[in-house]
Amino acid sequence: MTGPATSTQRRVLVLAHTRRDEARDVARAFVDKLGGHGIVVRLLRPEAEALGVVEDAAVEVTDSESDASRGCELTVVIGGDGSILRAAELTHASMTPVLGVNLGHVGFLAEAEQDDVAATIDAIVRQDYTTEDRLTLDVRAYVGGRQVYETFALNEASVEKAARERMLEVVLEIDGRPLSRWGCDGVVCATPTGSTAYNFSAGGPVVWPQVEALCVVPLSAHALFARPMVVAPDALIAVEVLEGNQGSGVLWCDGRRSLDLPPGARIEVRRGQRPVRLVRWQHEPFADRLVAKFGLPVEGWRGAAERRQARAQEEAP
Repeated sequence: MTGPATSTQRRVLVLAHTRRDEARDVARAFVDKLGGHGIVVRLLRPEAEALGVVEDAAVEVTDSESDASRGCELTVVIGGDGSILRAAELTHASMTPVLGVNLGHVGFLAEAEQDDVAATIDAIVRQDYTTEDRLTLDVRAYVGGRQVYETFALNEASVEKAARERMLEVVLEIDGRPLSRWGCDGVVCATPTGSTAYNFSAGGPVVWPQVEALCVVPLSAHALFARPMVVAPDALIAVEVLEGNQGSGVLWCDGRRSLDLPPGARIEVRRGQRPVRLVRWQHEPFADRLVAKFGLPVEGWRGAAERRQARAQEEAP
């Protein structure tokens, strides 16, 4: 999908981790430069106050997080993956594309680094970017057969034990059929986007973003069959907290939203109805992103083109 067509007045929401000096500096640069190109920048009021920015013709200030992104062509997020997950939460209803500028450690969800700020601003001004729909999860919790909670996740939904000293007894169900019962620390259900996050730390597979699938990873399960699994993108995954548990569990979604789970609770996870849209302008291959973010060793690689060239030189008379 290409960038949106120019409207009468362009607007961009800017979200920043304002407790960090460098984030405030980068946010001010976006406000100044985008405003200088006639693009209205929208800020949440606490962030505007932290940046020392006042409302004028080039800056809008809003008190509503739920409506902050409405009418904006994209949301610029300045911070780490946690800040981008927050932006995904704020823009989920409006499906406003999210562009991350990484100031964190790994920043797997970000499109740009701090050194790319000028180029990123230029890409926004020229609307020289595309958007990429990322699969999400719709998550529902039931207690006593009654739905008590509903949310979504971009990275993962995890059912975990609430007490460190006790295991959690759960049954995993896929598409209405029981698969296995575990005494464990929990179960992670992840998207391809989240495969490099909690899923990865738990021993799950890395899944390319273009692949439509869901990952299921038991956490420290005491069972013979407790391997990471990849299931169909439209599968219904259910985790039931068994009645005999002495303690309770907890549901976490993207590490941001939680719900206490009593014995007998049931969590259902399925493909989300709304994707999260991430902005891309650099278009680097996912393999390159993996190498860069994880510092993977690739010394000695020559590539197909170099191998062909070397072979041709060897065969030349």
